[in-house]
Amino acid sequence: MLYRRLLFAILLSFAARDALAQTYTAASDLLFYGDNTEFANQFRSGETTLGALGSVGLEIAFNDRVKLRGGLFGSGRYGSHEFLEQAEPMLALEIASRSQRFIFGSLDTIQTHHEVPGPDRETLHGLLPPLQRETLTFSRGQEMGLQWLVSAPRLTHDVWINWQRLNTAEHRERFDAGYNASVGLFDGLHLNGQWHVVHEGGQQFDSGPVSDSQAFALGPEWTHRAGRFDVVLDSYAVATRNVPDRERPALTEAGLGVFARGAVSRGPWRAHTIVWRSRDTLKEEGDPNYLALRTDSRLFRKVRDYGEVGLTRRFSPAPGVDLFAAVRVHRTESHYEYSYRIVARVRLRHKI
Repeated sequence: MLYRRLLFAILLSFAARDALAQTYTAASDLLFYGDNTEFANQFRSGETTLGALGSVGLEIAFNDRVKLRGGLFGSGRYGSHEFLEQAEPMLALEIASRSQRFIFGSLDTIQTHHEVPGPDRETLHGLLPPLQRETLTFSRGQEMGLQWLVSAPRLTHDVWINWQRLNTAEHRERFDAGYNASVGLFDGLHLNGQWHVVHEGGQQFDSGPVSDSQAFALGPEWTHRAGRFDVVLDSYAVATRNVPDRERPALTEAGLGVFARGAVSRGPWRAHTIVWRSRDTLKEEGDPNYLALRTDSRLFRKVRDYGEVGLTRRFSPAPGVDLFAAVRVHRTESHYEYSYRIVARVRLRHKI
């Protein structure tokens, strides 16, 4: 009986010590956005979107490797009948080492770490716009699933699966998964690779076709310091494969494209240009300006041309507050159009 009391006292002392070692941080990540696209071409129509999204919660660090995040995620557009169009719990377990992080639950995306220098890099996981359109950053709620992030001297990558919808008698399950990696070859030169798939399927219920829409991108990136300017040039070969129904292979479409981008930065300013040529590229969640599908659902059976030039300015008016303002001119086939965007990110941390 005495040894049981002694063992209980020892375990209690260890638990108390571990509890004292934990740190608690109140955290909020908010993203305010205003995006206007003046498009009137055969692939994409214009849209004006204003709103805010983000999370508020508590971070519990058990040690320097394990962290638990919990709270609320909300998203709403200005002018909507509901202040919060999306409101749901936010929960994530993060296990980290010196160069790696594994996340189970709410994923780490641009929504919560908005530090990109321009709108062309504003997709949720840094994918190219033909693979995943930028505005999903604002319209999609939090992503939940599994994620493995690596940030090493010669390798960075983001691997994830985001579960979007369960499999029920009314509809198929839906998820997207991807891989975005960069390998350092030598100073200033990297080899970048991306893969993304959007899948609808499930074996429990026969409630619609099983579909897969995926794309691959591979190419070099070169960075160079020229006086006071930072120059970045990257290009990719892109391959798409769209399978709307596995039981109807005649509907499958395969396409190829070439994506080239150049950017020059100095201080808070960044200018960029993009050139894109493709044929028969179709990709679920991709930017329609890059794809072969018209707004009337007909396919464009010719070589697709798209290009844009843009200018972005970053402002940091206060600690934890960043604001990005961007304007772009777009050329979609023979149509010239413009767009502009203002994004503000507020990130607050307070140890309790």
